[in-house]
Amino acid sequence: MTAAAPSTVDSLDTPCLLLDETRMARNIERLNALMAGHGVQLRPHLKTPKSIEVARRLMSTPQGPAAVSTLQEAEQFAAAGVTDLLYAVGVSPAKLDRVLALRRRGVDLTVVVDSIEAAQAVARRARDAGDPIPALIEIDCDGHRAGVQPGNTEQLLAIARTLHEQGACLRGVMTHAGESYGCDSIEAIADMAEQERQAAVSCAEAIRKAGLPCPVVSVGSTPTAHFARSLDGVTEVRAGVYVFFDLVMAGLGVCEVDDIAATVLTTVIGHQPDKGWILVDAGWMAMSRDRGTARQRVDQLYGLVCDASGKVYPDLLLAETNQEQGIIKVRPGSAAALPDLPLGAKLRIVPNHACATCAQHDAYEVVRDGSPEVVAHWERFRGW
Repeated sequence: MTAAAPSTVDSLDTPCLLLDETRMARNIERLNALMAGHGVQLRPHLKTPKSIEVARRLMSTPQGPAAVSTLQEAEQFAAAGVTDLLYAVGVSPAKLDRVLALRRRGVDLTVVVDSIEAAQAVARRARDAGDPIPALIEIDCDGHRAGVQPGNTEQLLAIARTLHEQGACLRGVMTHAGESYGCDSIEAIADMAEQERQAAVSCAEAIRKAGLPCPVVSVGSTPTAHFARSLDGVTEVRAGVYVFFDLVMAGLGVCEVDDIAATVLTTVIGHQPDKGWILVDAGWMAMSRDRGTARQRVDQLYGLVCDASGKVYPDLLLAETNQEQGIIKVRPGSAAALPDLPLGAKLRIVPNHACATCAQHDAYEVVRDGSPEVVAHWERFRGW
């Protein structure tokens, strides 16, 4: 729902979440073009925006396809007319009633399993309901999280047969190269993308060789989606944070800081000149506790500081956070000077992890290309 928006950034109460629609559109266009070049369908992951308005700009049709990470997301997007959804987290038996309720509403909702026990639970509930719930088998391509090991063909086929023969619908395989977030070069990301592709494709081939269906081969992470050398054998790619990008993605070389579309607007509320501090009203409740860049070559602490138009101040960081207050300092070792920012001045903080920071807020205040005008207010939702 779009409500009347305040006229300028300066009129907004802080802290609040700003979204630069111009940057977002550029990010979306970039990945769409890459997927078109590979000839592969993009299934955007809506876990980052959690917003109907943003989803409409991400998806190729109003009906999808899209991926979600919670059933709350699935229910919200289904209410807005999205009918092609992948619930891309291993499903627990207790959630299958909500899955079936969505499917009864006409949503083609696919679930994910990675064990015989999970496959049996899905198949049993599908059989009882008379609805062949479609499922993808998750493959562990990099040791990052859940999934069947690519070399464990016995387990893979046992899960596949359970789904196919006991009442569910074996739709294919999926994997996620989460370890790409730890790569130290573009070449390493490209290597990880190939590892991801090979794991999924080899498992799909093993399933088909056993005489079982495997129409979907789904892979994806934002880094690997941007630097995959080949997507041969893949039917769809999933990615999420690319819509906004963040400092972790910039640290990996996936984007530039000027591509980051979501920032937190904050206000200067005090000074401690003897300590070299500027105090603002954005603490960890506004930014999140995420310190993803701490593992990278350049640690951005809690975020880069920009002026109200989005121009970065060199070596100025949100260095410390309390619950509702943040402390801005010059980067340790830098020769930069602390800027003279008066009480009440508005600033923007560029976040480490867009998903985590956006999750602290209920709405986006939409701006365009550095303009102070606020052009829209887009609601977002939270919960599971």
